Amino acid sequence: MGTEVVIPCSVSDYDGPSEQNFDWEFSRETDFMRIVSTWDSTFTSEEYQKRVGNGDIKLRRSSNDAVELVIRNIQPADQGRYKCSTPSTDATVQGNYDAEVQVKVISDGLSVSGSKGRSSMSLRLSEGDSFKLRCSAITTSPEHTHLHVTWQIKSGSTWRDILSLTHEGKFHPGPGYEERYRNGDIRLDTGANDTYRLSVSQASSVDGGAYRCLVSEWVRGADSSWQKIQEKSVEIATVAIQRTALDVVISTSNMSVTERDSLDLTCNITTDRSGIFQAEVMWYFSASPDDTLSDAQVLLSVDRDSVVSDSTLISLSHVDRNSYRLLVRDVDVEDSGYYYCQAAVWVPLHNGSWYKVVERTSAPVSVVVTALEPDYEVYLNASKTPKFSDDPTELNCRITNAQDTEANIRFTVSWYYRKRLRSDDLVTEELLATMDADWTLLLGDRSRERTQNGEIIFSKKAADTFSLRIQWTSESDRGDYFCVISAWSRHRNNSWIKSKDVTSASVSIFWATQDYMLTVEAVKLKPFFVAGHTFEMTCKVSSKNIKTPRYSVLITAEKPLTDQSNPNGTTRIISLNQDSVVRLEDWTDQTRVDGVVLEKVQENEFRYRMYQTQISDAGLYRCVVTAWSPGGGGMWREAVNGLSNPIQIDFQTSGPVFNVSVHSDNPTIYQGELADLLCIVTTEGMALEPDDMSFDVSWFAVRSFALDREPVLLASLDRRGIVTQSRRNGSSDLSLERISPLEFRLRVHGCEDHDFGNHYCVVTPWVRSATGVWQREPDIKAKPIFLSVKMDVLNAFKYPLLIGIGLATVIGLLSCLIGYCSSRWCCKKEVQETRRERRRLMSMEMD
Repeated sequence: MGTEVVIPCSVSDYDGPSEQNFDWEFSRETDFMRIVSTWDSTFTSEEYQKRVGNGDIKLRRSSNDAVELVIRNIQPADQGRYKCSTPSTDATVQGNYDAEVQVKVISDGLSVSGSKGRSSMSLRLSEGDSFKLRCSAITTSPEHTHLHVTWQIKSGSTWRDILSLTHEGKFHPGPGYEERYRNGDIRLDTGANDTYRLSVSQASSVDGGAYRCLVSEWVRGADSSWQKIQEKSVEIATVAIQRTALDVVISTSNMSVTERDSLDLTCNITTDRSGIFQAEVMWYFSASPDDTLSDAQVLLSVDRDSVVSDSTLISLSHVDRNSYRLLVRDVDVEDSGYYYCQAAVWVPLHNGSWYKVVERTSAPVSVVVTALEPDYEVYLNASKTPKFSDDPTELNCRITNAQDTEANIRFTVSWYYRKRLRSDDLVTEELLATMDADWTLLLGDRSRERTQNGEIIFSKKAADTFSLRIQWTSESDRGDYFCVISAWSRHRNNSWIKSKDVTSASVSIFWATQDYMLTVEAVKLKPFFVAGHTFEMTCKVSSKNIKTPRYSVLITAEKPLTDQSNPNGTTRIISLNQDSVVRLEDWTDQTRVDGVVLEKVQENEFRYRMYQTQISDAGLYRCVVTAWSPGGGGMWREAVNGLSNPIQIDFQTSGPVFNVSVHSDNPTIYQGELADLLCIVTTEGMALEPDDMSFDVSWFAVRSFALDREPVLLASLDRRGIVTQSRRNGSSDLSLERISPLEFRLRVHGCEDHDFGNHYCVVTPWVRSATGVWQREPDIKAKPIFLSVKMDVLNAFKYPLLIGIGLATVIGLLSCLIGYCSSRWCCKKEVQETRRERRRLMSMEMD
């Protein structure tokens, strides 16, 4: 009674316009009185005209198909049945067009008040304090109703739920208060005299504001659903939370400390907090002022129980209630940076735990630790300087006038090279090698490979002397060298930090160089000789600007272009290297393996002999000389090459002239037949006896029509009658024979298609001189003849046809036999005949 009642009504599944109209009527017993209508202003009965006109009863449309009947300050006379009806707009009448609801009005027995009936009070609390608020709620309703109590706080202009005790007896924290409710920081307790107490622990700034107690009365309907019948509230208190002030300051400003001294810093904290609290202090170190505390290093800390974390060289002491002293002993350069002091204030809670109410961090203090640099000088000198290439070079880098070099100082060296240029261009130095604090040698790109091969040696000769030695100095090593001596200081953690670098003056490594010069002269010892005699020549060598040279000699011959054995014109015959080792190069005459000799007569003179010279040896002979100088590691380095003047061997002869031709009676044959090819030698000029002539014959084939492929050796017959055949892939076979002193026959047995092509022979004549020495004449190549191999179509298909016919006949006979056997034995069935009666035909006369 005395509250506002809202009764909704809606319609669905209708035709006609989207906006529907509604009529409301009321009945206490049987007859209905008209209350209000959405479309007829004269619909209201006289009994309700005043209340409708005052707005105590009104309609509120919530949508086109729904309205709400609102009755303010409902009275006991309003108890009864309410009917909502809507005029039909459908084409046909279907469904229901009205609905009723029973409204029961009960008396207002709900009373809500503050603690001891007082009006709203004001509380001023410090951050982290606890407080309690009480309200009283009671109902005297004759109905069985339940109360729903909610504590709310006003933030701005809106009220937010803190904690509720629902009408079903359940606790429900408001949004944002779930965690604090689970932790027990917010509780709602019931007490005597229908009181509801809100307890808040660890109050923070968000807990400041106006608090009220909101109580609603609920009743269970006939359908067992809960309905809220009324709601009342009362403001209990206004709470102001004062934030705890905390100021953290390091008493010392930016400072500088000498290495090995002590660093003393004091952190002062001030707060307006009263009562019981404890302070917690933590010292941080950071190398950069931009680093956050999460990136900084924790040095020491003291918790709220005054327990100090342990450290060897750092101590933290509690001077008085508000001062904490940090002492760092035996500082070094690594301690340079920024120091922070962070303090927090903790207050005790009702359950014995502690709560951090405020935390602040001081401004950073910059501390610079000045290193104790040792004082020393560096002197670089060359104990060995090269005068020629491949001479050794040795440089010594010494530490002089060293002062303040205690046991915690260590020296290392770095070697650098700078190339010398004639112009004024700047040249960047190249690192050769450097040592780290552990004296580990780190090689640069320029010297890495040579150092690993032992050509460059880095060493420490004494405590104050470092050495660089180049075993074999090359021209690329000419330039300026300097060293850098680094001083390293040992720190508390036994690590080494570089404290100083001193660079020496540069030392120039340079020697004048001249171009290598090499002269080679060839001399023929016997100006006149004939075939069969010994050819002899010497090679004299002279050089300049080469240190202790040695020579290697190669004898070459330039044959006439008509020589088929060497189409390139130049033949390498024999060589002698710088260690006097002789080697036959391209000398292939097996009959004269010992026919050429190369020997060293003097240090710069070499002699070449060729025994039993032949006409085929005619040509230009030269000495190719290479000068070598000692290189690194006992190796020899090539300095320069020289070529002598040519010495000519020319034989004036009036012997016979040989010609070669190839002939075949049938150059076109079928597969499987025999092919005969004749190589015929003819002579012109001086006639020779057959016993004074001998021939080496070789047969070649080019497997193409246009001679555009490499020739293939088929077979050869030397002058001793020995036949040599090359390996063949097909089934055909070859035979080579001498049928007369000047005729040689090649036979191809069982020719195949791959035996076609251009065939020719190469003949090497040998002539016996008057002295009985056999002389080799130049090779003679015959004009090729084309051998064509055809396929015999009849013979090729005869056997496949006969085989096919035979197989077809056998398969046909076998099919007939299988069919006959199947029908005879496998598919035979016995057929039973039906017995028929034998009756004679009746004579027509018997009718």
